[in-house]
Amino acid sequence: MSGNESPIETNGARSEGATRGTGFGALLDVSMPVTVEIGRTRLTIEEVLALDAGSVVELDRLAGEPVDVYIGERRMAEGEVVVIEDRLGVRITRVLPQPDGEARS
Repeated sequence: MSGNESPIETNGARSEGATRGTGFGALLDVSMPVTVEIGRTRLTIEEVLALDAGSVVELDRLAGEPVDVYIGERRMAEGEVVVIEDRLGVRITRVLPQPDGEARS
């Protein structure tokens, strides 16, 4: 593991396909980007140019609302921000259903 990666805690469940040798085993260690989005906003160019240390940017979410978890570019889950020692993390609270035609293990 590189210095900026951290272990992921899971409930210990494994995909059936991973244990049955379906050919996907080689993909299980492929790294995917994970992005957590706490909110969005729009700013004019003038507002962007006025940003400075100490500026506060208001987002479209309320405090305590779930954050979005993206795997690659797909929104896959919702979660809540947690503090783990001196780092931030996300506790997954809901895994989103997959679009029709896509299997989920």
